Amino acid sequence: MPFTRHRRRAHLLRGPQELLAHSAASAKRGERSLAKLEPRNLKHFADTIIQWQKQHGRHDLPWQQTRDPYTRWVSEVMLQQTQVAHVIPYYLRFMALFPTVTALADAPIEEVLKVWAGLGYYARARHLYRAAQWVCLHHQGVVPTDPALLLQLPGIGRSTAAAIATFCGEPPHAILDGNVKRLLSRVFAIAGSPSSSAVQRQLWELAESLLPIQQGAAYIQGLMDLGATLCTARRPLCNACPLQRTCQANQLGQQAHFPTARSRPKLAQKFTRMLLLQTPEGKFLVEKRPSSGLWGGLWCFPQLDPVQDPVQQSQEKWGLFTRRGDQLATLRHTFTHFHLDIEPHLLHVDLVRSAPVPCTDAFNWFTLQQLQSEATPVAVRKLVRQLQKHPACALSSGESPMNSTFSLSLGNL
Repeated sequence: MPFTRHRRRAHLLRGPQELLAHSAASAKRGERSLAKLEPRNLKHFADTIIQWQKQHGRHDLPWQQTRDPYTRWVSEVMLQQTQVAHVIPYYLRFMALFPTVTALADAPIEEVLKVWAGLGYYARARHLYRAAQWVCLHHQGVVPTDPALLLQLPGIGRSTAAAIATFCGEPPHAILDGNVKRLLSRVFAIAGSPSSSAVQRQLWELAESLLPIQQGAAYIQGLMDLGATLCTARRPLCNACPLQRTCQANQLGQQAHFPTARSRPKLAQKFTRMLLLQTPEGKFLVEKRPSSGLWGGLWCFPQLDPVQDPVQQSQEKWGLFTRRGDQLATLRHTFTHFHLDIEPHLLHVDLVRSAPVPCTDAFNWFTLQQLQSEATPVAVRKLVRQLQKHPACALSSGESPMNSTFSLSLGNL
């Protein structure tokens, strides 16, 4: 997009509050930021980022040593809303089991979710799996590098497509992940929440105008590295930043004001009860959630009817005779749009009197140790940690799922 000069000059503004007010007003009108006045500064910005990345950026991440689009795709998806240090061990395990897009597409989804267990945001894994099957079906097993084709794949948005294409040798494309939004908002004093359409449009225009013609991969990696390591959300390391002299937020001492925090409505509160049915062997009954909806395809403790007695439901639904265990603390797990309070009910199963419950695709029995390596949501992992601290639950570990001798007619489920 061609550069246009803003009418008003930055030096006419008298102080920080005026700049903040003007920037906020500009964001509401969808105008360009004051910081985009001088075209020569745009080239200086890119050159500074590239030189900093070469000297101080990250160069030894496991996915950086290749231009293979499948490798870069997997890493970019894992890095969405997740820090690099947390991603690396999951990435290495994932690539060891699914080294090619064909291997991923041919694997059972249960195995994919199991390897992803603990990384969170499981929709990413399901999208990655579906996209791998699409690539095998429509692209002969070759992951495309054209951003337009990448955008057709589930789970890939504009910024992720741009990063994959750039790192795989395509002409550079602008990116705008969370780190880059924060960096640009501070350097160019762009007020307003990056989640608003007006500010997002402004940031995309700025990102595109800053994009260098050459060394695009180094520039994009530099933006990511700088945002992740120095221009952090809290306590940014401005003294080490190569942009400290040109960063408007730094000059104003207003780093905490950029980007503007989004006003969040009060989260709704929801409530559920979960049955923790424990055998004398230390195994717990879990059920697989439906593929769509909350915790889709993941193993969870059975949810309890909100008004029914836990002992009664266990007997009526599964034919299990139980006795109540100790009262466990209610667990609060927070989602994007609501809090979920989980009331756990620990029940000890009497195997002599109970009918066996089968191991099927929908139900299984796992020890607490096994649950740590299965595809379970974060809330269940929190419950597992709570149980591991409970004396009565610190039992045998490392056993196989309950064998077929503990099985029940499916008609009773």
